[in-house]
Amino acid sequence: MIQSAGLIRNPYTLGVRVIVEDDQRQVLLVRHSYLPGWYLPGGGVERGETLDEAARREVCEEAGITAEQSPVLLNIYLNEEATGRDHVGLFHLAAWQKAENFLKPNPEIVEASFFALEELPQDLSAATGRRLREFRSNSFPAGGKW
Repeated sequence: MIQSAGLIRNPYTLGVRVIVEDDQRQVLLVRHSYLPGWYLPGGGVERGETLDEAARREVCEEAGITAEQSPVLLNIYLNEEATGRDHVGLFHLAAWQKAENFLKPNPEIVEASFFALEELPQDLSAATGRRLREFRSNSFPAGGKW
């Protein structure tokens, strides 16, 4: 009973974001129907799901991309802007195939597209910009904050 009350008062959330590259080393970004700006594809980890499974599921649901191999975990961040208890696993996926819904809009994603790292959209989310700069420099901070 006490443990259950603690989980209600202090819930932890766990999410994933995925850097997906195409053959030209462009990165996939998505625009949500409920948020302004461009983001890395991703979302919440569901009950009974691993981080890897969530990363694969999210890129398939949001952009019609099927992973050919496990995405590589780059870092885990604390997202203080959410609840202060929200953690995000950042992955890299290079080997993938197009699914039937490749880059097609859906109720959650109004647009998905690949961008060169030198030509990112102006309304890129701040956290996405930070993650892509880290990716470009191959420098992921220990104890990083989203």
